[in-house]
Amino acid sequence: MDLGLKDKVALVAGGSSGIGLAIARELAAEGAHVAIGARDPDRLAAAERVVKAVARGRIHATCVDITDATATRRWVEEVAAEFGGLHIVVVSGGTPPTGSASTFAAADYRQAVDTVLMPAVELALAALPHLRKKHWGRVLFVASETALVPISGLALSGVTRAAIVRFAQSLAADVGRDGVTVNVLAPSATRTPLLERVLTQGSADVEDQLAAVGRETAVGRVAHPDEIAALATFLAGERAGYITGTVQLIDGGSSVLGASSSHYTVSQEETC
Repeated sequence: MDLGLKDKVALVAGGSSGIGLAIARELAAEGAHVAIGARDPDRLAAAERVVKAVARGRIHATCVDITDATATRRWVEEVAAEFGGLHIVVVSGGTPPTGSASTFAAADYRQAVDTVLMPAVELALAALPHLRKKHWGRVLFVASETALVPISGLALSGVTRAAIVRFAQSLAADVGRDGVTVNVLAPSATRTPLLERVLTQGSADVEDQLAAVGRETAVGRVAHPDEIAALATFLAGERAGYITGTVQLIDGGSSVLGASSSHYTVSQEETC
């Protein structure tokens, strides 16, 4: 299936690991020119090599912290200038602490907004003039199942992810007639380096813990980043031009099993 991504310019924040890296790889394999940004220079360099190995277009890697609004705007402008425009923006990243609502102070909520919500908003707004100029654009926010599913132990994630959804839906209404679509991915437990680090803090073997989490889904396992990336890449393509303002829950069917799913006790913030 030709997704119409050849020579499109994609900017992927949080592209050095996990789902962000998987999306960058898929877009590059489809022929898009891909700019990846992340904070850790070593992981970024490794990710650049991985993406270049499958790329059919140009790859650009920048060490950037998207919680710095000035750095974010500069990154967007540099990418647009180097590639002659911008078509696709993928916002992946931001991991607020886990805990229930009453365990956090008001300052913790402000911090979560500043580290998860505002970087997503600022990056999208910085990119928007370039997308409108091309009269063709895709904005994808990689969030978490907490955007839709109330999980008491992930209060900060729920607050910030739900806010991203409302921003994305309002933005979709604003820019649809400019040829720009806006969608949110809401994955549950996905096998990423972050999830593996979280699970190895316990005493059980990581494979046993992954299996236990996976048993709480309808398909009997956790997701692989490439499975999330496949949907993201479709939504980024020509064929998805009528899909906008949606939240795509990707949870392996765990939500249809009922509220007793024990995987909710595991941090879902591995989706970055």
